[in-house]
This record gives sequence, C-alpha cells and structure tokens, in this order.
Amino acid sequence: MKRITIAIDSFKGSLSSCEVADAFALGWSSVMPECEVRKVSIADGGEGTVDALVETLCGEYIDVAVSDPLGRAITARYGVVDNGKTAVMEMSAASGLPLLAPEERNPLKTSTFGTGEMIADALRRGCRKFLIGIGGSATNDGGLGMMRALGFKLLDREGCELFGDGASLEQLSEIDASGVMKELSDAEFIVACDVNNPLYGERGAAYVYAPQKGADAAMVKRLDAGLRNYARVVESFSGEKVADMPGAGAAGGLGAGFKAMLGARLERGIDMVLGAMRFDQIIEGSDLVVTGEGRLDRQTVMGKAPSGVLQAASSQGIPTVAIGGAVAWCEELAESGFAALLPIVAGPTSLEVAMQRDVATENVRRTAVQIAKMLSIKTK
Repeated sequence: MKRITIAIDSFKGSLSSCEVADAFALGWSSVMPECEVRKVSIADGGEGTVDALVETLCGEYIDVAVSDPLGRAITARYGVVDNGKTAVMEMSAASGLPLLAPEERNPLKTSTFGTGEMIADALRRGCRKFLIGIGGSATNDGGLGMMRALGFKLLDREGCELFGDGASLEQLSEIDASGVMKELSDAEFIVACDVNNPLYGERGAAYVYAPQKGADAAMVKRLDAGLRNYARVVESFSGEKVADMPGAGAAGGLGAGFKAMLGARLERGIDMVLGAMRFDQIIEGSDLVVTGEGRLDRQTVMGKAPSGVLQAASSQGIPTVAIGGAVAWCEELAESGFAALLPIVAGPTSLEVAMQRDVATENVRRTAVQIAKMLSIKTK
C-alpha cells in the first residue's frame, strides 16, 4: 500500500478532527513507514467546520467584536481562505445557544444580529464568497437580526424600525433595502443545512426547535404565528416563497432568511465542506481512505461526514474504512458500502473513561496499528 488519506470527523467532547488524524497516522506509520499518509481535517457543517477548512486550505482566523444573541459585546472568530476571497463561518460563534446561560434562553428576545456583524466584517475585508454553518442557534428570528446588521430596515405597520428579534416577526410589515451594504450585490452564500423542516407549522422552526432554546408553549405559538407573518412579508419583498421550502426552518428560520434575502444556496453540510476543500482531488491516487466519527450508527449514513467521504472515495473506486468510538450495528451501516466499520474501544469501559483525551488517542493509535497489520499480511 503506497498512499492512504485520513479524513475523520472530530470525536466530539474528546478529540478534534486533527487530533484523531494525528493519532491514526502515528499508529499506521509505525507499521507501514513507507506508506504516504495524507491527513485532512473535516466536519459536516457544524462544530469544527471553520477549523477544518482553515487548516486544510491554509487560511487564517479573524477575530471580530460582535453582539451575542442578547446584544452583549463578545468576540467571535471566523476563517478566511482562498487568498482572502472566501469567508468560512459558524453562526453559533455569534448567535449560538452555548453563549447563553439556561435561564437566559428566550427566542422572543434573541437575535442573529451578531451573525450579520460577522458577515459585514468579512464583506468589508473583501470576501465575496461565504460558507456558513447554521447549526446550534439560540435564535428564532428568521434571520431578521442578521438582515438589520447588513443594512435592511425592518418596519412595523406604523413605519417604526424593529429590533430584529423573535418578537419582531409578528410585528414585521415591510422590509426596506435602501440602506443595504453595497458589497452584498456580488456576494455568494452557501449555507450548510442538513434539516428539511419547513418554516412554520408542526414541523416548523418554532414547534420543533424553539423549546430547546427556552420557549414555553405560549412562546411557541407566538413564534409560529410570527413566522407565518414573516413569510408573507418576505414573499411580498423578494418574491420568494419560503414557507414550505426544505430547510427554511433551520436555525429558527435563518435558512429562509439566507435563501430569500441573500440568494443563498442550501447544501448538505458535508458536501459544502468537501466541495470547498476539493476533496476529490485530495484523495486521488489513494489506496485507502479512513474516515469515522465518535459514534457510527444509522445517522452516519444520513448526511454525516463519513457518508460524504465514502461517497467521494467510492466514486474513484477507493475502499473506505470507518472507525468510531462505538459502532451501533444496523442494516443501514451494513449496506452502506464501507469496507469495514471498526470500534476503537478494546473492551468494556465507561463513556467517561473512553472520552478522556489520552485514552481516546491511544485507542485510535492502536486501531490504526491493527488495521495496518491486517492489510500488510501477504498470502503465500
């Protein structure tokens, strides 16, 4: 075996994608030192996406002062790649649920204004292409806060300007684009979106996701009614019918806001990431691709990072092995096309111990050694 590519998602709460790859490469090279090893940090559009693309594409990090979901000053980080032309962002850096204490969560009051501030900063720096993950939001504002940060005026029936939080949805009557940043006219947005929820209704943003963001039953009804009003106003402004668009309900309706107001393209997260890093070119000439994530189960083949890696490798006829902290065997995995699916844990142990950094690192290294030894066996 002359060349392998390691492209493993992070073991969340334990090891980053880069750390998993380093541990696997260490074990592999101890058995096959002559084999060329390519290491690629990957993510599926959620946590770790900025790091994966900045590391793989040799970009840089930008720290910018923005507003958190409740309007307080914080510092958010995003990445810039392609010689400053492309910005890579996770909206959770500015508008994510982890930024709030449990008692502060209230989607009527939270806003995506900080996400808009990140975008505005990148626009002023010359970025014209945006790759944005929208998972982990604390918001249910349809992207109104983001729009306001970019220069849109949100007006109620009396012509008064709205703040752009969840409560603004039901008051929104008109959108004024006369003051929008001119840089937006030639900007391209690709948004990682792995859910297909509509904007409102029983499967919509408010009913499905708002409770975990702090909404009680009464808030959910208000937010859902607000999203219905929002859809009418947005359609009147842009002509875009977002109500039943798959993914419109992602991140509290932010999917709809990106699509209708910024002309964004919604993509499966792993497809956005692998496409941006030109993964098909990275794996060319590989004899084996190794992928994986913290837990391999039926969700793995439903748009998670390993499934995207498998699809890319299979298109070039390259066998793919997946490793995970645990493997929940199921029919979906059995029929997925992986050459092998291997747990890294050697025996019974608690989840707490298995997730310890040094334990997980050694387990990954040892698993790599065993795979390399198995593949190095020569039949006589």
